[in-house]
Amino acid sequence: MGETPTTPAPASERQMLFKRGNESRLTYRLKWAAWEWLYRRAECRAIGFEVRLEGPSGRIADIVGIGPENRVYLIEVKSSRSDASRDDNSDDDLDRLVDREMVLEESVKLTVGILESAASHAQSDDPDRWRHTSAYRQAFDDHAAVVGKQSRIRERIATFSTKFHDPAYLRLAHCHYVMAPSRLLRPRDVPPMWGLLDDTPTVKVEAPIKQVPEATRHVLRAIARANTRDIMSAYGVKRTAPGPRSVQFPEWK
Repeated sequence: MGETPTTPAPASERQMLFKRGNESRLTYRLKWAAWEWLYRRAECRAIGFEVRLEGPSGRIADIVGIGPENRVYLIEVKSSRSDASRDDNSDDDLDRLVDREMVLEESVKLTVGILESAASHAQSDDPDRWRHTSAYRQAFDDHAAVVGKQSRIRERIATFSTKFHDPAYLRLAHCHYVMAPSRLLRPRDVPPMWGLLDDTPTVKVEAPIKQVPEATRHVLRAIARANTRDIMSAYGVKRTAPGPRSVQFPEWK
């Protein structure tokens, strides 16, 4: 098992300018460690955070950089083992989850019938306190338990991620890396076709260089859009609704 990472403290508040409100300080520090590695070691000179590479409704990569020979690097930050395992699923895992949801759907129908029958019998035996009878309470609890399991499975399906094993995601860059705190992940934990960086920052597992001829297409534009967004956010620009006319720039005094 990996060690529990500590939360780093910035030396200056200027280091926090581009932190997003919903991310932890540890995640933010890991993103900057990835940026440092891209700039120093991979010699990337175009780098962006939270870059959308698959069109307007596509998935967002944590950090993307373009290095010499137009090589595209994509880095996913994982601050905990549970965070890493969330994306480490295959299509077969999703199929098994969908099969479980279908079985639970049948169980819900069965427990609904039992609950209705128990309610009918309880009302005929004790019209005033039928909801408190043991048979009805047991049927109610059994039905609630199955509905709860079904709800949790549906939530998992709705947020299910095969990112580490998705061929379409692997075609977005020549090199894919996971950035994690030192000693959190072991080399054997790294998915195929991915490399591993730690927060020193150092390469722990070298990522294979994939032959993806179209990987650089639109990447520079996507990085530029991401950096424009982040600079505007750090400056204090607010958006009240979709569209450029709804953007409010701060006034100068």
